Amino acid sequence: MHASQGRSAGLGLALASAFAFGGSGVAAKPLIEAGLDPLHVVWLRVAGAALVMLPVAWRHRDLLRRRPALLLGFGLLAVAGVQAFYFASISRIPVGVALLVEYLAPALVLGWVRFVQRRPVTRAAALGVVLAVSGLACVVQVWSGLTFDLLGLLLALAAACCQVGYFVLSDQGADEDGQADPLGVIAYGLLIGALVLTVVARPWGMDWALLGGSADMDGSAVPAWLLLGWIVLIATVLAYVTGVISVRRLSPQVAGVVACLEAVVATVLAWVLLGEHLDAPQLIGGAVVLVGAFIAQSSTPKAAAPGPVTGSAAEGGAAEAGTGAAGTGDTGAAEAGTGETGTREAGAAEAETGGRDTELSAGRTAP
Repeated sequence: MHASQGRSAGLGLALASAFAFGGSGVAAKPLIEAGLDPLHVVWLRVAGAALVMLPVAWRHRDLLRRRPALLLGFGLLAVAGVQAFYFASISRIPVGVALLVEYLAPALVLGWVRFVQRRPVTRAAALGVVLAVSGLACVVQVWSGLTFDLLGLLLALAAACCQVGYFVLSDQGADEDGQADPLGVIAYGLLIGALVLTVVARPWGMDWALLGGSADMDGSAVPAWLLLGWIVLIATVLAYVTGVISVRRLSPQVAGVVACLEAVVATVLAWVLLGEHLDAPQLIGGAVVLVGAFIAQSSTPKAAAPGPVTGSAAEGGAAEAGTGAAGTGDTGAAEAGTGETGTREAGAAEAETGGRDTELSAGRTAP
């Protein structure tokens, strides 16, 4: 009963994280259209969240001594790495293609768990990944403006690898030896990410006066500071906190699949709040993502067999990862936007790459 309750709580937190990450695009898009550079919005997001979490970082300052590698890895991969590589990739390839490659992360997580950690994964988790990625391809309309750019694809794959780091590091922080408080890990991850992004974004050239004005959201004037507050407090602080804790209650592979819902959430919110239309393939793709996430989370993990795991994942059957840790969803994540305006956390990014029918950006990746 206790395990079942913990799993249900983990699923609820993972869903909350997906909704929080998925809602960043609809707030970031008006700020970008008001004149803010996409990278500056990203910097404001991470730096603002780091400032909010500063008291938490001070309270857990012992982590700097006990788990420096974990904190550095989380800051470089889960916060700064995903966003930097994502933005670099969309400067060369369509946003939908970059997002699809980045959200191969759940499949890469399965590979990490199975072949690196030598832990069995369930058929349900594998099937859920296949369905979620297939559905995501429809949501982002990956066939739109297909081009082949090897460097762009490699950059998107690097973003996917950083996304894997988000799930794996969130789970490893829960090991019994030197267990790291998730709030402390997030606080220092954001601080490190903010420092790295300061070098990349160079915020000293930003037009700060824009934050005192208003931004247009589908015909309605909304204070820019209110939109920024949403991005910082909900789409970053709340999203990361619920996400990391959920990874520790589920498993990295299950949480990774649930994170694909970010793209669906972003697409729907863009439809409702930004007036961006949804096509039939996107609706169908969203339903497929939901089915994939449901199948993956319905697999009940059992205790992993001691010693190295051999044989196929199917033989590993019902044992996913018995670490007592549980999962989530930087990078993650994805936010989606459709129509001529585009959206999502890095919906900002598409504003730089040109108009398309669909604009998306990863929940953990951009504004």
